[in-house]
Amino acid sequence: MSDLRRSVVLVSGGLDSATTLALAREAGFVCHALSVDYGQRHAVELEAAARVAAALGAVEHRVLSIDLRALGGSALTDTRIEVPTTPTAGIPVTYVPARNTLLLALALGWAEVLGARDIHLGVNAVDYSGYPDCRPAFIEAFERLANVATRAGVEGEGFRIHAPLLPLGKGAIIREALRLGVDLAATVSCYAADSEGRACGRCESCRLRRAGFDAAGVADPTRYV
Repeated sequence: MSDLRRSVVLVSGGLDSATTLALAREAGFVCHALSVDYGQRHAVELEAAARVAAALGAVEHRVLSIDLRALGGSALTDTRIEVPTTPTAGIPVTYVPARNTLLLALALGWAEVLGARDIHLGVNAVDYSGYPDCRPAFIEAFERLANVATRAGVEGEGFRIHAPLLPLGKGAIIREALRLGVDLAATVSCYAADSEGRACGRCESCRLRRAGFDAAGVADPTRYV
């Protein structure tokens, strides 16, 4: 497989990462799916990630664990902080400090071991809840870091970080997903999903997802509580 184009694709189980995986496969990459159990309250998304990875042809799916509950500071890792059900100003309490930095670092390590030189992730800078680690500046900075902090970056051809959804709103992402045959009913986006993966319908992630289906002009297949 050394002559094949491989990519480590971060797969959370949500619709954005599922669409990104499908786009990477369409671009001809052999996809190695990586999910991270970081102590998120909506850990049911990891079950969705496994479904997505299998359905979209990932050659491998790994789940790594790093318990960010030890740090806290986010409604997604500290159950004492409620998930907001109304819009908030500024960076919301669902922001997990340094999450995407840590996830990309793990993906970078696995990519170097695999001999892959590409990493895909599903961030977007339009419907992104104001998270600072979903912006183009962050992606560009991490790619520079990857190419000065690794043996492959210093001695080899270097790494490329792909974020194909960066300029897209949720409606456009959903249209891409449908074009690619992604089963969006199998994905979980809700920050407060129950143990069966049913969405609350009230958190910001649910609101953005529902608005995306409205914008795309298609029926919302999400299972709600």
